[in-house]
Order: sequence, then C-alpha cells, then structure tokens
Amino acid sequence: MTEGNFVDYAKVYVASGNGGKGSAHLRREKFVAKGGPDGGDGGRGGHIIVRGNANLWTLFHLKFKKHFKAGHGEHGGKQTSTGADGENVYIDVPLGTVVRETTTNEILFEITEDQEEKIVVEGGKGGLGNAHFKSSTNQTPRYAQPGLPGEEMQITLELKVLADVGLVGFPNAGKSTLLSVITAAKPKIANYEFTTLKPNLGIVEYRDFKTFVVADIPGIIEGAAEGKGLGHYFLRHIERNSILLFLIPADAKDIAAQYEILLDELRRYNPELLDKDRLIAISKCDMLDDELKAELKTELDETLPVEYLFISSVAQMGLTELKDRLWQMLNK
Repeated sequence: MTEGNFVDYAKVYVASGNGGKGSAHLRREKFVAKGGPDGGDGGRGGHIIVRGNANLWTLFHLKFKKHFKAGHGEHGGKQTSTGADGENVYIDVPLGTVVRETTTNEILFEITEDQEEKIVVEGGKGGLGNAHFKSSTNQTPRYAQPGLPGEEMQITLELKVLADVGLVGFPNAGKSTLLSVITAAKPKIANYEFTTLKPNLGIVEYRDFKTFVVADIPGIIEGAAEGKGLGHYFLRHIERNSILLFLIPADAKDIAAQYEILLDELRRYNPELLDKDRLIAISKCDMLDDELKAELKTELDETLPVEYLFISSVAQMGLTELKDRLWQMLNK
C-alpha cells in the first residue's frame, strides 16, 4: 500500500430514508356497499449501517464518496398491503474504526469485529393505515398516519491501527529501517526527519509459523500532544498496541532524557498509555565498539527505569533477541 493510499480519517454525511405514508383506502367491491377501511401501513425508511470488514486496512474508499442516503419506505396500499421497506445502505470500514458525531465529537460506537453491524441513523417509521383506526363509533376513518422523516447527520470515522507492538521514537530514530528488516513491509526510508508520514504495518514471522504485527508510527516530537509536528495526528494509533517499543539511537545526546520526553508526550495525550508494557531498543549500535557499549550499559543501568536491548537494523544485530523478548511480553 502506498503512503498516499493510507487514509485514517474521513467525514461523511449520512441520511436515512423517510417512512412511507399509511393508506386511507376504503374497500370497494361489487355487491359490497360499505366495505370499510382497508388501507395498509407505510414501509420503514432504510437505515445507514456501518459494517466491519476484515479485508480493509484503510478508509481510502471513503476519500471521494462523502454522501450516503438510504431508500425511502413505500406507501401503504389497499387490501391492508404494507409498503416495502426502504433499502439499507452499508458503509464498510476496517476493524478498529471509531465513529463519532462530528458536531459534538461524541463517540457513537467502535467497530472491532468482522461483519459487525451498527446502525448510525435509523430509517423513519412507516405510518399506520386507516384500518388501524376503525372502531365501533368510527367505522369508516378516512385518515391515516404520514410516515416519520429519516434522520441526517455528519459523522467522523477515525481508524486506530490494530497492532501488537507500536514503535515509538523521535523522527529519524530508525523505526522504518527496523520495520523493513524484521518484517516484509517496505516503508519509505531516508536520512531526514519525518520520512514516514503515515503509519506502516508489518507482520513479524516468528518461530514455528507464529506471527505478530508491528506498527511504525510517524516520529513524535516534543509538544506532539499539543498538536506540534505530525505526532498529534498519529498518537491515537498507539492506543491499540499491546506493547510500546521505544526506539532511541545510540548516538543520542541523552538516551534517558529522550525516553522521558517520549513518555511525557504519551502521558499528556492519554495517561492510560503508560499502563502498557514498555521495552527500549537502543538502535544504530553498529557504531559502538565493545568498550563504548560497556560504558553505555553501565550508564543506562543507572538511568533507564525499564528493560533495554542493543540492536542494529543495518548490521542485523540483536534482532533475534528483540523478537524473542517481544514474543515473551505478548504471551506472558
């Protein structure tokens, strides 16, 4: 999937169908002078339904289709025949999509399972025909109910990527390189900040045909929780990950300080993110000799509060240990 095809946010207008009118028909047959009321009910208007689809990975199909209108219910007929219901309209979305009402930003529901269906706006109820209003004192009612109008609304669809491990780090920390080495994903890689503009997913093939999913989130900068940089748009993708893998390059001025800044951005965005399991990978370690690595290890043992590993994506160093540790954390 190319970067431009990854769409994780869409606003669409939805309108359900109107209910059909009830019929005020009076029965008329040869040799039946006063047949009485036989008007049928109107049909229900069509619903707008959001449906989960495991084959979709993005909201790209909603990039150019912004309006969804369901069919109207048909009017009731004679001989108490009920009008047909309006046709429902389905909006297929990938799993992990959150649906909000745009004006209030209220979360309506979340789609997490394949073929799960949720009604966004219900179709209008059909009106009752005059056969319902017949009584001993009013044997020929000449009125029926009109159908109720449908509802309309603008909704916002937000996709939160479903992955087991989320890569967290500053721009140009080596997240895309790591993803390209341990999975079959082909993210864009270059030596400048914000090379990654969209989340990338990759499947890690582990021993005995086991797999887990890793998401490369665009780089977070200080102030991302307030909307600076690109991190603001993509922090929500981290919410669904079981484990947060912090990637910090070995040539960083202060590894512990970088970790604390990243942690603080997550805390300010959503404090619940700190409840997730965390692991730090010190990347680009092929630049260190054994002596430098020993010095760095002594320093990190004192300053880093969580477990860390030395890795190098380019030199394929420490990647097996990293996969082993991630698998243990996922299945503890």
